[in-house]
Amino acid sequence: MKILVVEDEFLSRQILSDILSERGKVDAAADGLEAIELFDSAVRSGIPYDLVCLDIMIPGVDGQNVLSHFREIEWDNNIRGLTGAKIVMTTALSDYRNISKAFNSQCDAYLTKPIDPDKLEQTLKDIELL
Repeated sequence: MKILVVEDEFLSRQILSDILSERGKVDAAADGLEAIELFDSAVRSGIPYDLVCLDIMIPGVDGQNVLSHFREIEWDNNIRGLTGAKIVMTTALSDYRNISKAFNSQCDAYLTKPIDPDKLEQTLKDIELL
């Protein structure tokens, strides 16, 4: 499985990357612009990400807008519906507005921090990555 972790806090990025490294190759981005570049490059290379864990409060382009960019990149490259990356929002924000916006922009799951490894594993099962 090819995985992208988008998280600006070094420790959170490292912990999530360590947990997910058991599942596949993990790339990491510390801001929204870097995430968009990595995602676009992966799609154009023909080896897109299977899973993206995406924080909302990141520098540059916030996670909500990054999510929209990811789905636009997929659309522009004829990646439709269930063939796209599974995107899990991993954030401290748990308000209805952010959750609703993320799902309206086609995230697959939403986890609030701190990320519990057992909940993450269950989420991966729920979105059919395990």
